[in-house]
Amino acid sequence: MKAAVLGNSGVEIRDLPKPEPKPTEVLIRVRASSLNRADLLVASGHQHGSVGGTGARIGLECSGEVEAVGGEVKDIKPGDRVMASAPGGFAEYAATDAGRVNRIPGNNMTYEQAACFPVALQTMHNAVVTAGRLKRGETMLMQGASAGVGLMGMQIAKLMGASRVFGTSTNAQRRARLGEYGCDVGIDTTDPTWPEQVKKATDGKGVDLIVDLVSGGVANGNLAAAAILGRIVNVGRLGGMKGEFDFDQHALKRIDYIGVTFRTRSIEEVREINRLLRADLWRAMEAGKLSLPIFKTYKLADIADALAVMRANQHFGKIVIAVS
Repeated sequence: MKAAVLGNSGVEIRDLPKPEPKPTEVLIRVRASSLNRADLLVASGHQHGSVGGTGARIGLECSGEVEAVGGEVKDIKPGDRVMASAPGGFAEYAATDAGRVNRIPGNNMTYEQAACFPVALQTMHNAVVTAGRLKRGETMLMQGASAGVGLMGMQIAKLMGASRVFGTSTNAQRRARLGEYGCDVGIDTTDPTWPEQVKKATDGKGVDLIVDLVSGGVANGNLAAAAILGRIVNVGRLGGMKGEFDFDQHALKRIDYIGVTFRTRSIEEVREINRLLRADLWRAMEAGKLSLPIFKTYKLADIADALAVMRANQHFGKIVIAVS
């Protein structure tokens, strides 16, 4: 099979053996995959969890048809149209734990559309609902809202009853489109007064929940924009791994600061995350109430070009790889 692999001089397409599913795994004939920021780390030679280094397969999610299942898999069968978080998803075939797999809702969703959802749904349902403990009627701010996971997080917040959703983007054109994906108020964090803008829009209280994909230079702004007894969920670090942190502000507001990642989660934890998101979101998925825009679709052979577009950070929504 053809698969994207990190070689000595960058990402290349190699012929590899087709994987055999383990007892709890599903083998997917991949039709489409989509890019995530973690793919850039692996493609540049960095370690991401257990994946990294020369020879590492790239990709975190895909869609396609089930070709085979392991002996312990009960609820998924060959021929099912599925989408899944799957290591090595930029390939003609990918094997992944059955607990990471969901059937594609309805008959009208394309494989390209379906490939955009697995990581965004898992990451954002966990961040907004489980870790963030969003309650109906609360306010939420999505830091880094124009990323695919950010767009999904705002929609999930609205679906779960958020009264007002704020979204940040430093790009005016992308900020103008956030309203299509659940955002009530767009915020430009290059304006140093942005925390005051958030507090003014919440009658001086601040937001109840911040889901942060940026970190780095916005950490103290988040503390200023958060309400007393607010929660900040650290999901990503697009703006830097380190930055100033006002410990006194953190203590004065009694803020819960919560870090999340899938890199240190067990497969049992990931299965539970997938189960919980299905319980809360699958009716909305089947009704077409959750969506993600596709910025551009590339062929598997052009994966290096797709990664370069993501690295340039000029896209809005998801970059997709059409595998077959």
